[in-house]
Order: sequence, then structure tokens, then C-alpha cells
Amino acid sequence: MTKKLLYFLAMTLLFTATLQAKTSDYLISAEDAVKLIGKPGVVFVTGDSDTTYNLNHIVGSVEMYAHHLHHSDITGEMHCAPLFMCPEEAEEYIGSKGIDNDTLVIAYDNFRGPNATGVFAFFKSFGHDKIKLLNGGYEAVKAFDPNQEIYDQYDEEYKSLRRAHSKEKKLVSDGKGSQAKLDAYGKKMQELQEKMDALYPMLLVQGGEERPEVEPKNYTVDVSKIDRSWIVGKEEIYKAMKDIREKGQKKSQYVILDSRAMNEIIGERKLDNVARGGHVPGAKFIEWSQITDFEKQLSFKDKKEMQKIFEKYGVTKDKTIYAYCHVGAGRSSHLVTALKMLGYEDAKVYTGSWDEWGNSLNMPIAR
Repeated sequence: MTKKLLYFLAMTLLFTATLQAKTSDYLISAEDAVKLIGKPGVVFVTGDSDTTYNLNHIVGSVEMYAHHLHHSDITGEMHCAPLFMCPEEAEEYIGSKGIDNDTLVIAYDNFRGPNATGVFAFFKSFGHDKIKLLNGGYEAVKAFDPNQEIYDQYDEEYKSLRRAHSKEKKLVSDGKGSQAKLDAYGKKMQELQEKMDALYPMLLVQGGEERPEVEPKNYTVDVSKIDRSWIVGKEEIYKAMKDIREKGQKKSQYVILDSRAMNEIIGERKLDNVARGGHVPGAKFIEWSQITDFEKQLSFKDKKEMQKIFEKYGVTKDKTIYAYCHVGAGRSSHLVTALKMLGYEDAKVYTGSWDEWGNSLNMPIAR
């Protein structure tokens, strides 16, 4: 074996190891995450909404709804662009969640990924590197929790008994059923309900409107550590759009990705207070859902599968890539996080996204 070949192999192994290390720095498995629930210095943060939190959340976690992390006024104006929030506001908001600069943050959502990556990109942009993404979200924690399996069995049995009870009740009222049988169903349902009530407090994922008591912490945003490799503003998007128009998709150094659904892209659907529907001229369309592994209920597909998707759309590592959605923290952060996991170093979230662009009447749009 020649020295050149040995050197090439060594560099390939080094590159692969580096890429794997970077990727592992992003994700945490449910198996590892559950060991950290309730531990000092660790805060689980859901990027899902109030409604979802009330139905399912990891015990002790706090809520930072991803769509509220992008701070703009009713006209879509971003006052500290390209930051998601102005530093002073971010400090107060993060600290109110019981998080300081030394806290390990574990971001999660149901399992799909956008809301969790919204939280992830938000913290990364402020230079907070002590953060992990829970791959598979609370659904992965449920699947790992042995008590959940028992609870679900009880629940299925209870539902089956309830159907039988309802059917027998109707028969009894018609004079055709058995009161003894109806009473037996009722007794079994009560016994099961008692078992479920006793087991519920032991579950790792619970529901309810009650929020954990959080002791506010002091959080400081060091402006010198703001990580602009994650975020980009409207001016840069406009510059990229002009470059794509002048040089064409293949020759331009830029790629603009729209991660939204097609009814938003064509302007058929407008969200919130956005004045205009449509998309940034020259954008390519990769809906966020292509990245999520719905079959395995994981936030990301296998790296090889994701790579094929991006290559199919001509998204190569030599390009500067900007992704947007409606509010920046969500579907676009899902694409950008996936790109960075794959080693695309120059991939950024347009934090203003369509909320800003669609309300900026001097910005061109396409439908």
C-alpha cells in the first residue's frame, strides 16, 4: 500500500470520525435522556404548544413554544434581526424557565422534529452549546418506559370493557341483557381505573395543565458568542435571491429552501397576520416532512436517506444554504439542523421567514 493511499485512508477515517462526533453532539437517545430526568443542572424543554403540553409532556419539563421564539411585532418587524429575540428579552425569557448558562438543555417535541429544532436553533444562535435534541421526542420516551407499556395495556382493556358495558347497558334497558353481567363489567372497569390511577404518577410522560414550579435563574447572553452560523436576516436572503436570478440555480453560490407546505408556497394559504402569500423567488421546495422518519417515529431519517434527498434537489456542500418557513423556529430549523448533521457547514435559518418577508411589501414574491 502506497504512502499516498495510506494518507488518503487516514484522512477519510479522520473526516468520518469528525462528522460522527459532530452528529452525536446534536442528538440524545431516549435511553440516555431518561437517565437525566429530574437531575440537577438539566432542563427538558418542549417546543410544542400549550395544547400539546397539556396532553403529553416529559415530567418536569418546561414549555418554550417554538413559534413564539421568533419575536416580531404584528407587522412582522424583527427588531434585533437576525436574532430570534433581542438579547435582553432572551435573557429574561430563558432565565424564567429555570435555565442558566451552565444548564444542559434537552429539546424535544412529539417526535416530528420542527418544534424541537426550533428550540435547538434558538439556543445555538445565542451560543448555548449545552443542548441536545431528543431524537423521537416524548414518543420515544413513552416507548422506552416499561410503566407506559403496562398503562397502555390497562387502557386498552378498559376501553374494550367500556364498549362491552355500553352495549350490555342498552340490552338491559331493552329487557334483553343481564344486570349481573353489566355489574361485572362495571366492577372490572373500576378495578382497572384504580390500577391506572396508581400507575399514572410513575409515568415518564404525563398530561395535565399544571406547570412545574420553576426557580428563575440568571441567564446572560454574551454578544461576542452569538453564533451567526445558524441565523441569517432579510438582507442576506434578498442578496441570495438576486444572485440566483442573475446566475441561475446551478451557477449561483446560494440555495434558498422553502420548507413549508405547498398551499403556503403557492400563496393559497396565509398564516397569522401576514399580508401576502407566496414564496421567495428562486426558492427550492423541500417540505420539512421529508426529513422526519414517520415510520420509526424519529425526528430524523437515516443520514444516507437525508443526504439523497438534499442531493436530489441540488443542495450541495459548496453552496451557502438559507432555509425559511413561516416563523423561522420550526420547519426551516428542521432542515438546517439536518444539513448541519450531514456536514453542511454553511446552512442557516432565515429567522424572519415568511412572517417578515410576506409583510415587507418592497420584497418581491412569487406564486
